[in-house]
Amino acid sequence: MVAARMILAVSLLLCAAGCAEGQRLPPEERRTVYIAQGFEGSVLERYAPVFLTHGYGEPYNRIGKPTATMDEHGREQISVDPTRPIIYYLIRTFSTQKGTYTNLIYRVHFPEVPFSLIPFHLTAGRNVGLLVVVTLDARDLPVLVTTVHTCGCYVAVIPTSFLARDSFPPEWRDEPLEVWGERLPARLEYGSREHPRLLVQVRPGVHRVTNLEIVDERSLLPSPAVTVVRAPLMPVGELDRLPLDGGRTSFFYREGLREGHVKGSIKPWESLFLSLPSLDPLVGSDKAYGDRRETGNPFYTSLKPWNREASDMWDFPGFLTFWGWRL
Repeated sequence: MVAARMILAVSLLLCAAGCAEGQRLPPEERRTVYIAQGFEGSVLERYAPVFLTHGYGEPYNRIGKPTATMDEHGREQISVDPTRPIIYYLIRTFSTQKGTYTNLIYRVHFPEVPFSLIPFHLTAGRNVGLLVVVTLDARDLPVLVTTVHTCGCYVAVIPTSFLARDSFPPEWRDEPLEVWGERLPARLEYGSREHPRLLVQVRPGVHRVTNLEIVDERSLLPSPAVTVVRAPLMPVGELDRLPLDGGRTSFFYREGLREGHVKGSIKPWESLFLSLPSLDPLVGSDKAYGDRRETGNPFYTSLKPWNREASDMWDFPGFLTFWGWRL
C-alpha cells in the first residue's frame, strides 16, 4: 500500500511538472491565424474558432491534414501533413430539462508534440489533436465553449455572456480558470464586439490552449502583423476515409487493444507515469470522439478510473453534470 501511494505521488508530481507551463510566450513580430473556410453565412462558419498558433516557424506547431501512405515495406504510415491544414467539424444536438442545444464541434491535428526534457513535455508524441466545442442555445447563441485535447486531457468549460447564471456550477467564481498551469478567462464576452470571433491561442510545442478571447473579425484581416491561413471545413467522417494506395483507411484503429485511438499516437511518458493511477495503459493517446459502443473506448475527461463513464464527453449532458454545469 505504501509503495502504491509513493508511485502515485511521484506520478502526480511528474505529471504536474510536465503539464505546468509558464505564461510568457515568446514575442512574435508576425502572428499566424487559421480561419475556417466554407459554409459561408452558416452558424458553423460564424462560430468556428480562429486558431492562433504560436511558433509557426516550426512545422510541428502547424495545423495539418491527417494522411496515410505506405512505407518501403508495405506498412501503413499515418501522419499529419502541416502544409495542408484542415478543420474537421461535427454537429450534434442534445436536450436537458432546460431546453435543446446544439454542439458545433471543431477538431484539428498537429504533427507532434516534440520530445523535450527541459522543458519536460509529458505529452510528447505524434498525431496530436485539439477539440473546441461551441454550445448554442435554442436562439443559436453561444452559451459555452469547451476545449480539450483529443486524448481527453486538459478539459476546460467556459461560459459566455449569453449563459444564464443559474446554469453555472454553484461554486463558480468570476476569476481566471486554472488548467494545469494555463490561466484561461472565467467568461467570454461575446457582446463586447460588433463582429465577434472566438480566438484560440495555442502554445508552441505542447499545443496547449493558453488563452481564449472574443475579438472583432476585422482584427484578423491580413496585415504586416497577421498572416491568415485558410483552412477548409470538412466533416469529421473524412477521418475514417483517408486515401491510401487506391483505397481508403481510417485515422483510428478499429480493432484490437488500441481500438478507437489515433494510429501512431503513442505517448510513452504519459503511459509510463500515468497508466497505473489511471488504470489505462493507453492513457494520453489521442482518440476518436464518438460513442464508446462504436469507438471501443470512452472519451473520458477525468483520470480517476471510477469517473471513466461519468466524465465521458460524448454524453454531453452527463459530462456537463459531472463538471457541475446545470444546462
